[in-house]
Amino acid sequence: MAKLEYDDDGRLLFTEEMRKEYTILVPQMAPFHFEYLVDAMNTEGLRAELLRSDDYELIHEGMKYSHNDICVPAMLVIGQFIDAIKKRKHDMHKVALIITQTGGGCRASNYIKLLRKALKKAHLDFVPVISLNANGLEKNPGFKITPRLLHKLHDAILFGDTIMTLMHQTRPYEINEGDTDRLKEKIDENLKGYFNHNSLFTWKRSKQKIRWMIEEFNNIETTDVKKPKVGVVGEIYVKYSPLGNNRLEQTLEKEGVEVVVPPLYDFFLYSFDSRAHDIKRYGGPLKERLVLKALVWYIEVRRQKIRNMLKKGGFEAPVPYKKLKSLTKGFIDVGTHTGEGWLLTAEMIDLIEHGAPNIVCTQPFGCLPNHIVGKGMIKKLKNRYPESNIVAIDYDTSASQVNQINRINLMVSNAFRNFEGGR
Repeated sequence: MAKLEYDDDGRLLFTEEMRKEYTILVPQMAPFHFEYLVDAMNTEGLRAELLRSDDYELIHEGMKYSHNDICVPAMLVIGQFIDAIKKRKHDMHKVALIITQTGGGCRASNYIKLLRKALKKAHLDFVPVISLNANGLEKNPGFKITPRLLHKLHDAILFGDTIMTLMHQTRPYEINEGDTDRLKEKIDENLKGYFNHNSLFTWKRSKQKIRWMIEEFNNIETTDVKKPKVGVVGEIYVKYSPLGNNRLEQTLEKEGVEVVVPPLYDFFLYSFDSRAHDIKRYGGPLKERLVLKALVWYIEVRRQKIRNMLKKGGFEAPVPYKKLKSLTKGFIDVGTHTGEGWLLTAEMIDLIEHGAPNIVCTQPFGCLPNHIVGKGMIKKLKNRYPESNIVAIDYDTSASQVNQINRINLMVSNAFRNFEGGR
Protein backbone atom coordinates (compact mmCIF):
# COMPACT_ATOMS: atom_id res chain seq x y z
CA MET A 1 0.00 0.00 0.00
CA ALA A 2 1.26 3.46 -0.90
CA LYS A 3 2.53 5.56 1.98
CA LEU A 4 0.29 8.53 2.81
CA GLU A 5 2.07 11.86 2.39
CA TYR A 6 0.85 15.33 3.35
CA ASP A 7 1.86 18.88 2.40
CA ASP A 8 2.77 21.62 4.88
CA ASP A 9 -0.92 22.49 5.34
CA GLY A 10 -1.86 18.91 6.19
CA ARG A 11 -3.43 18.14 2.79
CA LEU A 12 -3.22 14.51 1.73
CA LEU A 13 -1.25 14.32 -1.52
CA PHE A 14 -1.75 12.11 -4.55
CA THR A 15 1.78 10.76 -5.00
CA GLU A 16 3.74 9.16 -7.84
CA GLU A 17 3.39 5.80 -6.09
CA MET A 18 -0.40 6.26 -5.92
CA ARG A 19 -0.46 7.05 -9.65
CA LYS A 20 0.72 3.48 -10.31
CA GLU A 21 -1.60 1.75 -7.83
CA TYR A 22 -4.72 3.87 -7.32
CA THR A 23 -7.92 4.09 -9.35
CA ILE A 24 -9.12 7.68 -9.80
CA LEU A 25 -12.91 7.94 -9.51
CA VAL A 26 -14.46 10.54 -11.83
CA PRO A 27 -18.00 11.87 -11.19
CA GLN A 28 -20.34 11.87 -14.18
CA MET A 29 -21.24 15.40 -15.19
CA ALA A 30 -21.74 15.42 -18.96
CA PRO A 31 -22.62 12.00 -20.42
CA PHE A 32 -21.74 13.01 -23.99
CA HIS A 33 -18.24 14.08 -22.96
CA PHE A 34 -16.92 12.36 -19.86
CA GLU A 35 -16.55 8.88 -21.38
CA TYR A 36 -13.97 10.34 -23.75
CA LEU A 37 -12.31 12.44 -21.06
CA VAL A 38 -11.75 9.31 -18.96
CA ASP A 39 -10.45 7.41 -22.00
CA ALA A 40 -7.98 10.24 -22.60
CA MET A 41 -6.77 10.14 -18.98
CA ASN A 42 -6.27 6.38 -19.11
CA THR A 43 -3.91 6.66 -22.08
CA GLU A 44 -1.63 8.97 -20.10
CA GLY A 45 -0.63 6.51 -17.39
CA LEU A 46 -3.61 7.15 -15.10
CA ARG A 47 -6.22 4.62 -13.98
CA ALA A 48 -9.47 6.56 -14.16
CA GLU A 49 -12.96 5.15 -13.73
CA LEU A 50 -16.20 7.00 -14.53
CA LEU A 51 -18.93 6.68 -11.90
CA ARG A 52 -22.21 5.62 -13.51
CA SER A 53 -24.60 5.55 -10.54
CA ASP A 54 -27.45 7.89 -11.45
CA ASP A 55 -30.04 7.43 -8.72
CA TYR A 56 -31.13 10.80 -7.33
CA GLU A 57 -31.32 9.12 -3.90
CA LEU A 58 -27.52 9.55 -3.80
CA ILE A 59 -28.28 13.05 -2.57
CA HIS A 60 -29.21 11.56 0.82
CA GLU A 61 -25.76 9.99 1.05
CA GLY A 62 -24.31 13.44 0.46
CA MET A 63 -26.59 15.01 3.07
CA LYS A 64 -25.32 12.59 5.73
CA TYR A 65 -21.84 14.05 5.58
CA SER A 66 -22.30 17.71 4.60
CA HIS A 67 -24.50 20.66 5.49
CA ASN A 68 -27.90 20.44 3.80
CA ASP A 69 -27.75 24.14 2.88
CA ILE A 70 -25.02 23.58 0.29
CA CYS A 71 -26.02 23.36 -3.38
CA VAL A 72 -27.32 20.24 -5.10
CA PRO A 73 -24.23 19.61 -7.30
CA ALA A 74 -22.02 19.33 -4.20
CA MET A 75 -24.53 17.04 -2.46
CA LEU A 76 -24.80 14.75 -5.47
CA VAL A 77 -21.08 14.57 -6.21
CA ILE A 78 -20.21 13.94 -2.55
CA GLY A 79 -22.96 11.32 -2.34
CA GLN A 80 -21.82 9.65 -5.57
CA PHE A 81 -18.21 9.53 -4.36
CA ILE A 82 -18.92 8.17 -0.88
CA ASP A 83 -21.40 5.61 -2.24
CA ALA A 84 -18.78 4.39 -4.73
CA ILE A 85 -16.05 4.12 -2.09
CA LYS A 86 -18.28 2.16 0.30
CA LYS A 87 -19.11 -0.31 -2.45
CA ARG A 88 -15.40 -0.98 -3.02
CA LYS A 89 -14.91 -2.67 0.35
CA HIS A 90 -11.84 -4.62 -0.72
CA ASP A 91 -9.92 -1.78 -2.36
CA MET A 92 -11.21 1.41 -0.79
CA HIS A 93 -7.62 2.11 0.27
CA LYS A 94 -6.59 2.13 -3.38
CA VAL A 95 -8.87 4.87 -4.74
CA ALA A 96 -8.52 8.61 -5.24
CA LEU A 97 -11.14 11.18 -6.20
CA ILE A 98 -10.91 13.97 -8.75
CA ILE A 99 -13.07 17.09 -8.86
CA THR A 100 -12.90 20.33 -10.86
CA GLN A 101 -12.12 23.60 -9.11
CA THR A 102 -12.57 26.91 -10.93
CA GLY A 103 -11.27 29.22 -8.25
CA GLY A 104 -14.02 31.74 -9.07
CA GLY A 105 -16.41 33.56 -6.77
CA CYS A 106 -18.78 30.63 -6.42
CA ARG A 107 -19.45 27.97 -3.82
CA ALA A 108 -18.27 25.42 -6.40
CA SER A 109 -14.70 26.52 -5.64
CA ASN A 110 -15.22 25.17 -2.12
CA TYR A 111 -16.59 21.77 -3.15
CA ILE A 112 -13.16 20.25 -2.70
CA LYS A 113 -13.00 21.42 0.92
CA LEU A 114 -16.53 20.18 1.54
CA LEU A 115 -15.62 16.82 0.01
CA ARG A 116 -12.58 16.40 2.26
CA LYS A 117 -14.65 17.36 5.29
CA ALA A 118 -17.31 14.81 4.28
CA LEU A 119 -14.69 12.09 3.81
CA LYS A 120 -13.35 12.78 7.29
CA LYS A 121 -16.83 12.58 8.77
CA ALA A 122 -17.39 9.27 6.95
CA HIS A 123 -14.02 7.96 8.28
CA LEU A 124 -12.63 7.89 4.74
CA ASP A 125 -10.03 10.64 5.11
CA PHE A 126 -7.34 8.25 3.83
CA VAL A 127 -8.73 8.83 0.32
CA PRO A 128 -6.78 11.54 -1.57
CA VAL A 129 -8.71 14.22 -3.49
CA ILE A 130 -7.24 15.69 -6.68
CA SER A 131 -8.17 19.20 -7.75
CA LEU A 132 -8.51 19.53 -11.53
CA ASN A 133 -7.91 23.21 -12.23
CA ALA A 134 -6.07 25.51 -14.60
CA ASN A 135 -5.12 28.05 -11.93
CA GLY A 136 -2.45 26.16 -10.00
CA LEU A 137 -4.69 26.09 -6.92
CA GLU A 138 -3.47 22.71 -5.71
CA LYS A 139 -0.65 20.51 -7.00
CA ASN A 140 -0.04 16.80 -6.60
CA PRO A 141 3.19 14.93 -7.43
CA GLY A 142 1.23 12.09 -9.06
CA PHE A 143 -1.11 14.17 -11.20
CA LYS A 144 0.17 16.67 -13.72
CA ILE A 145 -1.66 18.21 -16.68
CA THR A 146 0.84 17.75 -19.48
CA PRO A 147 0.48 19.37 -22.94
CA ARG A 148 -0.36 15.97 -24.43
CA LEU A 149 -3.06 15.22 -21.84
CA LEU A 150 -4.47 18.70 -22.37
CA HIS A 151 -4.58 18.11 -26.10
CA LYS A 152 -6.39 14.80 -25.64
CA LEU A 153 -8.93 16.38 -23.28
CA HIS A 154 -9.45 19.05 -25.95
CA ASP A 155 -10.26 16.38 -28.57
CA ALA A 156 -12.58 14.63 -26.10
CA ILE A 157 -14.66 17.78 -25.58
CA LEU A 158 -14.82 18.42 -29.33
CA PHE A 159 -16.11 14.88 -29.88
CA GLY A 160 -18.65 15.21 -27.06
CA ASP A 161 -20.02 18.54 -28.29
CA THR A 162 -20.30 17.27 -31.88
CA ILE A 163 -22.08 14.05 -30.91
CA MET A 164 -24.43 15.93 -28.55
CA THR A 165 -25.38 18.35 -31.34
CA LEU A 166 -25.94 15.56 -33.87
CA MET A 167 -28.00 13.41 -31.51
CA HIS A 168 -30.25 16.25 -30.39
CA GLN A 169 -30.99 17.20 -33.99
CA THR A 170 -31.61 13.61 -35.12
CA ARG A 171 -33.28 11.57 -32.38
CA PRO A 172 -36.59 13.52 -32.26
CA TYR A 173 -37.09 12.88 -35.99
CA GLU A 174 -35.86 9.30 -36.45
CA ILE A 175 -38.29 7.00 -38.28
CA ASN A 176 -36.93 3.81 -36.72
CA GLU A 177 -36.93 4.30 -32.96
CA GLY A 178 -33.54 3.62 -31.42
CA ASP A 179 -31.43 4.29 -34.54
CA THR A 180 -29.75 7.33 -32.97
CA ASP A 181 -28.88 5.54 -29.73
CA ARG A 182 -27.54 2.54 -31.64
CA LEU A 183 -25.35 4.85 -33.71
CA LYS A 184 -24.01 6.42 -30.51
CA GLU A 185 -22.95 2.93 -29.36
CA LYS A 186 -21.28 2.34 -32.72
CA ILE A 187 -19.38 5.64 -32.44
CA ASP A 188 -18.25 4.83 -28.89
CA GLU A 189 -16.92 1.48 -30.13
CA ASN A 190 -15.18 3.15 -33.07
CA LEU A 191 -13.49 5.72 -30.84
CA LYS A 192 -12.02 3.07 -28.53
CA GLY A 193 -8.29 3.34 -28.87
CA TYR A 194 -8.44 6.79 -30.50
CA PHE A 195 -6.50 8.39 -27.65
CA ASN A 196 -3.71 5.78 -27.71
CA HIS A 197 -1.16 8.04 -29.34
CA ASN A 198 1.81 10.20 -28.38
CA SER A 199 1.20 13.07 -30.78
CA LEU A 200 0.28 16.71 -30.26
CA PHE A 201 -0.87 17.00 -33.87
CA THR A 202 -4.06 15.01 -34.38
CA TRP A 203 -6.28 17.49 -36.23
CA LYS A 204 -6.32 15.38 -39.40
CA ARG A 205 -7.37 12.23 -37.49
CA SER A 206 -10.02 13.99 -35.39
CA LYS A 207 -11.41 15.76 -38.48
CA GLN A 208 -11.77 12.42 -40.26
CA LYS A 209 -13.63 10.99 -37.27
CA ILE A 210 -16.00 13.95 -37.07
CA ARG A 211 -16.67 13.88 -40.82
CA TRP A 212 -17.47 10.16 -40.49
CA MET A 213 -19.84 10.85 -37.56
CA ILE A 214 -21.75 13.46 -39.59
CA GLU A 215 -22.06 11.06 -42.54
CA GLU A 216 -23.35 8.30 -40.25
CA PHE A 217 -25.99 10.57 -38.74
CA ASN A 218 -27.04 11.65 -42.23
CA ASN A 219 -27.71 7.99 -43.04
CA ILE A 220 -30.40 7.76 -40.34
CA GLU A 221 -33.91 7.91 -41.80
CA THR A 222 -35.78 10.92 -40.46
CA THR A 223 -39.15 12.57 -40.98
CA ASP A 224 -39.71 16.05 -42.39
CA VAL A 225 -42.05 16.96 -39.51
CA LYS A 226 -40.74 19.88 -37.49
CA LYS A 227 -41.03 20.16 -33.73
CA PRO A 228 -40.70 23.09 -31.33
CA LYS A 229 -37.20 23.54 -29.95
CA VAL A 230 -36.55 23.77 -26.22
CA GLY A 231 -33.19 25.03 -24.99
CA VAL A 232 -31.54 24.05 -21.73
CA VAL A 233 -29.24 26.52 -19.94
CA GLY A 234 -28.11 27.07 -16.38
CA GLU A 235 -25.49 26.14 -13.83
CA ILE A 236 -22.86 23.90 -15.42
CA TYR A 237 -23.66 20.71 -13.47
CA VAL A 238 -27.45 20.73 -13.51
CA LYS A 239 -27.44 21.83 -17.17
CA TYR A 240 -25.60 18.73 -18.40
CA SER A 241 -25.91 16.06 -15.72
CA PRO A 242 -28.98 13.76 -15.90
CA LEU A 243 -28.34 13.05 -12.22
CA GLY A 244 -28.41 16.78 -11.42
CA ASN A 245 -31.50 17.68 -13.47
CA ASN A 246 -33.66 14.57 -13.01
CA ARG A 247 -33.06 13.45 -16.63
CA LEU A 248 -34.38 16.70 -18.05
CA GLU A 249 -33.42 15.99 -21.68
CA GLN A 250 -35.19 12.64 -21.60
CA THR A 251 -38.28 14.26 -20.07
CA LEU A 252 -38.39 16.95 -22.75
CA GLU A 253 -37.93 14.54 -25.66
CA LYS A 254 -40.78 12.38 -24.34
CA GLU A 255 -42.96 15.50 -24.59
CA GLY A 256 -42.22 15.61 -28.33
CA VAL A 257 -39.79 18.52 -28.62
CA GLU A 258 -36.28 18.96 -30.00
CA VAL A 259 -33.81 19.68 -27.19
CA VAL A 260 -31.03 22.22 -27.75
CA VAL A 261 -28.14 22.26 -25.28
CA PRO A 262 -25.26 24.73 -25.80
CA PRO A 263 -21.76 23.23 -26.28
CA LEU A 264 -19.72 22.43 -23.19
CA TYR A 265 -16.66 24.04 -24.78
CA ASP A 266 -18.29 27.48 -24.60
CA PHE A 267 -18.00 27.29 -20.81
CA PHE A 268 -14.26 26.56 -20.98
CA LEU A 269 -13.70 29.37 -23.49
CA TYR A 270 -15.70 31.67 -21.21
CA SER A 271 -13.44 30.67 -18.29
CA PHE A 272 -10.21 31.31 -20.26
CA ASP A 273 -11.53 34.56 -21.70
CA SER A 274 -12.79 35.78 -18.32
CA ARG A 275 -9.34 35.35 -16.80
CA ALA A 276 -7.77 37.24 -19.71
CA HIS A 277 -10.39 39.99 -19.32
CA ASP A 278 -9.66 40.35 -15.59
CA ILE A 279 -5.90 40.55 -16.18
CA LYS A 280 -6.45 43.38 -18.66
CA ARG A 281 -8.88 45.27 -16.41
CA TYR A 282 -7.34 44.70 -12.98
CA GLY A 283 -3.75 43.81 -13.76
CA GLY A 284 -1.82 40.56 -13.89
CA PRO A 285 0.80 38.71 -15.91
CA LEU A 286 0.74 39.88 -19.54
CA LYS A 287 2.25 36.56 -20.65
CA GLU A 288 -0.66 34.64 -19.09
CA ARG A 289 -3.19 36.88 -20.81
CA LEU A 290 -1.54 36.40 -24.20
CA VAL A 291 -1.41 32.62 -23.71
CA LEU A 292 -5.12 32.54 -22.81
CA LYS A 293 -6.08 34.67 -25.81
CA ALA A 294 -4.00 32.44 -28.08
CA LEU A 295 -5.65 29.35 -26.60
CA VAL A 296 -9.14 30.73 -27.27
CA TRP A 297 -8.08 31.60 -30.84
CA TYR A 298 -6.65 28.11 -31.47
CA ILE A 299 -9.72 26.32 -30.12
CA GLU A 300 -12.06 28.52 -32.16
CA VAL A 301 -10.09 27.85 -35.36
CA ARG A 302 -10.66 24.12 -34.86
CA ARG A 303 -14.27 24.55 -33.81
CA GLN A 304 -14.99 26.66 -36.89
CA LYS A 305 -13.89 23.80 -39.14
CA ILE A 306 -16.34 21.54 -37.30
CA ARG A 307 -19.10 24.13 -37.61
CA ASN A 308 -18.45 24.23 -41.36
CA MET A 309 -18.66 20.43 -41.59
CA LEU A 310 -21.94 20.40 -39.66
CA LYS A 311 -23.48 23.02 -41.96
CA LYS A 312 -22.26 21.17 -45.05
CA GLY A 313 -23.90 18.02 -43.65
CA GLY A 314 -27.24 19.81 -43.25
CA PHE A 315 -27.09 20.31 -39.49
CA GLU A 316 -27.36 23.53 -37.49
CA ALA A 317 -24.03 24.53 -35.98
CA PRO A 318 -23.46 26.44 -32.72
CA VAL A 319 -22.50 30.09 -33.15
CA PRO A 320 -18.83 31.14 -32.79
CA TYR A 321 -17.74 32.18 -29.30
CA LYS A 322 -17.05 35.77 -30.41
CA LYS A 323 -20.58 36.06 -31.77
CA LEU A 324 -22.02 34.57 -28.59
CA LYS A 325 -20.17 37.12 -26.49
CA SER A 326 -21.39 40.01 -28.66
CA LEU A 327 -25.03 39.09 -27.95
CA THR A 328 -24.74 40.43 -24.40
CA LYS A 329 -24.58 44.06 -25.55
CA GLY A 330 -27.40 46.00 -23.92
CA PHE A 331 -28.15 43.16 -21.50
CA ILE A 332 -25.20 42.42 -19.24
CA ASP A 333 -21.55 43.46 -18.90
CA VAL A 334 -18.97 40.92 -20.09
CA GLY A 335 -17.11 41.56 -16.84
CA THR A 336 -19.80 39.53 -15.03
CA HIS A 337 -17.85 36.35 -14.32
CA THR A 338 -19.26 34.87 -11.12
CA GLY A 339 -20.84 31.48 -11.73
CA GLU A 340 -21.80 31.15 -15.41
CA GLY A 341 -21.82 34.95 -15.60
CA TRP A 342 -22.67 36.65 -18.88
CA LEU A 343 -22.45 33.30 -20.71
CA LEU A 344 -25.79 32.10 -19.30
CA THR A 345 -27.59 35.24 -20.49
CA ALA A 346 -25.85 35.06 -23.88
CA GLU A 347 -26.92 31.44 -24.34
CA MET A 348 -30.57 32.38 -23.75
CA ILE A 349 -30.36 35.22 -26.28
CA ASP A 350 -28.70 32.92 -28.82
CA LEU A 351 -31.41 30.27 -28.36
CA ILE A 352 -34.20 32.83 -28.81
CA GLU A 353 -32.62 34.35 -31.92
CA HIS A 354 -32.04 30.93 -33.50
CA GLY A 355 -35.46 29.39 -33.25
CA ALA A 356 -35.52 28.05 -29.69
CA PRO A 357 -37.42 30.69 -27.68
CA ASN A 358 -38.60 27.99 -25.26
CA ILE A 359 -36.00 27.66 -22.53
CA VAL A 360 -35.56 25.76 -19.28
CA CYS A 361 -33.17 27.73 -17.06
CA THR A 362 -31.78 25.31 -14.48
CA GLN A 363 -30.02 26.25 -11.28
CA PRO A 364 -29.36 24.90 -7.79
CA PHE A 365 -31.68 26.61 -5.32
CA GLY A 366 -28.83 28.30 -3.45
CA CYS A 367 -26.87 29.43 -6.52
CA LEU A 368 -27.02 33.21 -6.14
CA PRO A 369 -24.85 34.10 -9.19
CA ASN A 370 -26.93 32.06 -11.60
CA HIS A 371 -30.21 33.30 -10.17
CA ILE A 372 -29.02 36.79 -11.08
CA VAL A 373 -27.77 36.07 -14.61
CA GLY A 374 -30.48 33.47 -15.28
CA LYS A 375 -33.80 34.03 -13.54
CA GLY A 376 -32.93 37.68 -12.93
CA MET A 377 -32.63 38.36 -16.69
CA ILE A 378 -35.93 36.80 -17.77
CA LYS A 379 -37.98 40.02 -17.51
CA LYS A 380 -35.42 41.95 -19.55
CA LEU A 381 -35.34 39.19 -22.17
CA LYS A 382 -39.14 39.11 -22.41
CA ASN A 383 -39.22 42.86 -22.95
CA ARG A 384 -36.85 42.52 -25.93
CA TYR A 385 -38.17 39.17 -27.14
CA PRO A 386 -41.94 38.89 -26.44
CA GLU A 387 -41.97 35.43 -28.05
CA SER A 388 -39.62 34.04 -25.39
CA ASN A 389 -41.08 31.28 -23.23
CA ILE A 390 -38.70 30.76 -20.32
CA VAL A 391 -39.16 28.77 -17.14
CA ALA A 392 -36.64 28.79 -14.28
CA ILE A 393 -36.36 25.47 -12.45
CA ASP A 394 -34.65 25.22 -9.05
CA TYR A 395 -32.99 21.94 -8.08
CA ASP A 396 -32.70 21.52 -4.34
CA THR A 397 -32.52 18.79 -1.70
CA SER A 398 -36.14 19.54 -0.77
CA ALA A 399 -37.44 20.38 -4.26
CA SER A 400 -40.56 18.53 -5.42
CA GLN A 401 -39.96 16.64 -8.65
CA VAL A 402 -43.71 16.77 -9.33
CA ASN A 403 -43.61 20.57 -9.15
CA GLN A 404 -40.60 20.66 -11.49
CA ILE A 405 -42.33 18.41 -14.04
CA ASN A 406 -45.57 20.41 -13.87
CA ARG A 407 -43.77 23.69 -14.57
CA ILE A 408 -41.78 22.12 -17.42
CA ASN A 409 -44.96 20.67 -18.92
CA LEU A 410 -46.65 24.07 -18.76
CA MET A 411 -43.71 25.62 -20.64
CA VAL A 412 -43.85 22.80 -23.23
CA SER A 413 -47.63 23.33 -23.69
CA ASN A 414 -46.99 27.02 -24.39
CA ALA A 415 -44.19 26.02 -26.77
CA PHE A 416 -46.56 23.85 -28.82
CA ARG A 417 -49.28 26.52 -28.77
CA ASN A 418 -46.88 29.19 -30.02
CA PHE A 419 -45.31 26.81 -32.56
CA GLU A 420 -48.64 25.80 -34.06
CA GLY A 421 -49.77 29.44 -34.03
CA GLY A 422 -46.72 30.46 -36.04
CA ARG A 423 -45.10 32.64 -33.40
